Amino acid sequence: MKNQYEKDDHFPEEQVRTAIQLGVAKAVVEKEQGNQAKKRNKIRTSIYVLCSIAAAFIILLGISYQSPVVASNLSKIPIIGSVFGDSDLIGLQQAQEKGLTNQIGETKTINGVSVTLDEVLYDKNNITIGLKMESEEALDDAYFSSGIDFTIDGRVPSSGSGSYGEEILSPTSRTAIETISVTDEMPNEFDLGLLVQGENGEKWYFSTPVNQANDIETIPVQHEETVEGIELNVTEFAYGASGASISFNSVEDAKLVDEGRDRASWIEFKMEDQDGNEIKSHSGGVTGERVKEDMIYTSNKQFDPLDSDVTEVTITPYLALPTDGGGVEFDEDENEEEIEFKQDARQPVEFNSFKVKITP
Repeated sequence: MKNQYEKDDHFPEEQVRTAIQLGVAKAVVEKEQGNQAKKRNKIRTSIYVLCSIAAAFIILLGISYQSPVVASNLSKIPIIGSVFGDSDLIGLQQAQEKGLTNQIGETKTINGVSVTLDEVLYDKNNITIGLKMESEEALDDAYFSSGIDFTIDGRVPSSGSGSYGEEILSPTSRTAIETISVTDEMPNEFDLGLLVQGENGEKWYFSTPVNQANDIETIPVQHEETVEGIELNVTEFAYGASGASISFNSVEDAKLVDEGRDRASWIEFKMEDQDGNEIKSHSGGVTGERVKEDMIYTSNKQFDPLDSDVTEVTITPYLALPTDGGGVEFDEDENEEEIEFKQDARQPVEFNSFKVKITP
């Protein structure tokens, strides 16, 4: 069965939801005042053609041909289907099919623009949110480019990262998926608060209880190595219907970050099964914390789900170093100085591979 919230007649729903919404707004303001920026993926603008059953299409076509009014209203039919089920991510498709998602379906409308919180998947420390957007008028491609701000039990996690992507279905409708990786210790269930912001300052607030998917298998990993000043510690491997993941932390001298020569934040992993078949990686955000003279990074890298016949995986860490970049910095007098990108400042290293046996 799909995870759903059963309402209690004595539960003060409106008061609790209002409190959570205020918590979202407060947390977002505090985060903005602290100048914390969340990196986001570029909005994907692939156009999908939605098809229906041939018979239904013929019926609708006949009605719209006879009635211009009905034809006009057809363009306003809400998006049908599941955001996760219609995505191109195998893990989300499988999680939706197996009933592991929290189905919400709550819609809020501001100035003719409706946002629907369709479903949420809470898998390990990763939270994936599916949204639907409908408008009475055409929207700019970047209308929701601010993405989503969130709270867990009314608070913004101390560390985490996220990515946001959209699929534009028509000038007035689209879907969006936000993926949040949280490195804090997470409960099995919590109240998720969301704030979606529009181009014209609109703010859509949502709050909903979320339960963790119950099919996750975790395997402790004790892979530690130090290579050219980079300390790597892989702590856990997890897998389930929604995908596989590798949890790890890495440490290096903080001075390297100041000098633009940091490498420990660029660690990725290649994964192959016992037959040499590569399992597709979806990367994953990285959070960093400076502790005395060290910079400590924490991350959770995501992969496609494992096939049922996989008995062992070989994992190879590597550095996915940037090929371009640069930026600006400000001195004490707030004078701007351009930072030149130096590709040869970071040299690749070779880590050792390790194996993880999959529990039958």
